[in-house]
Formats: sequence, C-alpha cells, structure tokens
Amino acid sequence: MKKVLVTGISGFVGQHCAAELLKKGYAVRGSVRSLSKTDEVTIGIKKEIDPKGNLEFCELDLMKDAGWDKAMEGCDYLLHIASPFVVKVPKDENELIKPAVEGTLRALKAAKKAGVKRVVLTSSTVAMQGGKHGIVKLNQDSWTDVNEKTVTAYFKSKTLAEKSAWEFIKNQNVDTKLELVVVNPGPIYGPTLTGNLATEAMDFFKKLITGKVPMLPRAYSVMSDVRDVATIHVAALENEKANGKRFIVTSEKPHAIQEIAQILISDGYDKVSSKLAPTFLLKFMAKFNDEAKGMLPFIGNTIEADISETMHTFNWKPMPFEKTVLDAAKSVKAVLNGNT
Repeated sequence: MKKVLVTGISGFVGQHCAAELLKKGYAVRGSVRSLSKTDEVTIGIKKEIDPKGNLEFCELDLMKDAGWDKAMEGCDYLLHIASPFVVKVPKDENELIKPAVEGTLRALKAAKKAGVKRVVLTSSTVAMQGGKHGIVKLNQDSWTDVNEKTVTAYFKSKTLAEKSAWEFIKNQNVDTKLELVVVNPGPIYGPTLTGNLATEAMDFFKKLITGKVPMLPRAYSVMSDVRDVATIHVAALENEKANGKRFIVTSEKPHAIQEIAQILISDGYDKVSSKLAPTFLLKFMAKFNDEAKGMLPFIGNTIEADISETMHTFNWKPMPFEKTVLDAAKSVKAVLNGNT
C-alpha cells in the first residue's frame, strides 16, 4: 500500500484530502502542530471512511527542522497543504510569508532526501490574481505581482511559496528528480468533517447564517468546493500528464458573495443579509480595520478562470455551486446545534 504524508491534516482541506486518500486505497500519515488535535481529525475522517489502521499522525512545525526526515520515512508521496491563512492583514507581513516559504522548502527538501516520487502543493488563485483589477482572467501562466502596492501579505505568501517550490524543482541535481504538481483553488467552501469552525471559510458561513454579516462586499470570483480540491489533489499524485503543471480547481464561472446569501435565503436561512456594502465604505474601513484591508483585493473585481486543462486532465467537472453553499451551511448549522 502506498503511503502519503499530508501536512496540515487538521485543516479544512487537509481533512478532506486524507478522507479521499483513504477511499482511494492509500495509507495516510498526517502532520499536526500538536498531537492533541488527532482525535478530532480521526473522528471527522471516520464519518467518511473507516481508516482500518491506515491513518497515523506526526508532529511538525513549518518553522522548525525537527521531525521532517522521520515524518517522510516510508512515504511515496507528499501532499503539502499546511500554510498559514488569514484574511486579516498582519502587522508584519513576514508572519505569513516566512512560514509559507520556509515551510514549503522544508517539505520539499525532506521529500527529496527521502526519495519521495511526487509532491502535490496547495497554492491558490491569489498567487495568480494579485495586482490585477477589474475583470481578471486567470490561466496557468498567471502570476501575482508581489511588488504591486495593493497586494496583501497573504497574496505574497502564497505567491512566494509557490515560486520557491518551482525554483527548487528547477534547480535539482541531475539524480532522481522530485516531481511537482500545484493545485490553485479559489475561495474554498463546503462541509467540515471535524466540526471545527475556526477556519476563515467556516467562520464566514457561521457569521452569515447567524446574522452577524449585515452587509456583503461587491465581489465576484470563481470559487471552490473543498471536495473538488481534495479530489484533484489525490488524482494528481499518479496522473502522468499532471507532472510539472499548475491546475486551477474552481467553478467554471465567477459567483458573487451576494449569490451565496441569496441561495441561503431561498433555502430558509432567514437571518442572512443580502444587502451590499458600498465600496467606498469598505475602502474607508480598511484604513482602520485589518480584516477589511484584507478584503480590498477582491472588492469591485471579477475573477474569472480557465479550468479547461484541469477538467480535461482529470476528467473532472466542478461541483454545482448551490450544492457547495447549502452543504457548507448545513454542516455549520449541525455544529451550532450540537449535532456533530
């Protein structure tokens, strides 16, 4: 049985990737920052599939060398998912950039040393869209301009981490080559397996359905279902056509934040507001509020993406957007009602 190391297994994407790997017959070793999180992850994954002894855990820190070699022992593949994610703009951008870049390089160096065949790296469309305004059309050659003044620390962290990974792959010695595939999702929604609502996506839905979001930003973007993201991560491990490529995993067309609200209202979520916030107000708030500042790159823009190569390479079609929204809300509602 082939074994995959999944970094950040306790995260929103990590837990779904682990479940998908087990369904596809892989053994999984998942990294967490603290082993105290393992029960939560195991219980969540068991809702999808019985691991039958094929799930184990290790402790890793993106900023420390300790444990990486041991974690990689006996692994055929690596899903490097762990990376800091916050909308709120930090006081020091290196709080996000350093762990993202250094963690990626630690993971790749350890994978190379252990003889791992292929790494699938979780990047983002924010590594593609930053510094562009208006109607932004993304494809596999799109990159964020990290020197553009509106580009936030999170956009920089994902861009620089992905670029450092490609640079590492390009500069390998001529011995056995480590392969790399990169997955670029948009904003990720869908159900939680563990019931942890502390992630940005889950927290947004929690606030939305409990009436804590009085006004919505005017923003349109291609969006992603966490189950689609997991499907492509796992499919990319052994697909020969995938090596050396970036794959955008999003909806085919952009959706408005307001559309999420309208889907929920139609399904009976009566506390949800569909009222749009004036763009000038959000820009004004961004002067004083770090979370509002983090939203600025999305406001007033329409993010489109060409996902044809992803669909063709993996014979895949994205989940219907309405299903993503309703499954996310149902999942959050279950947690709030204590039914997890």
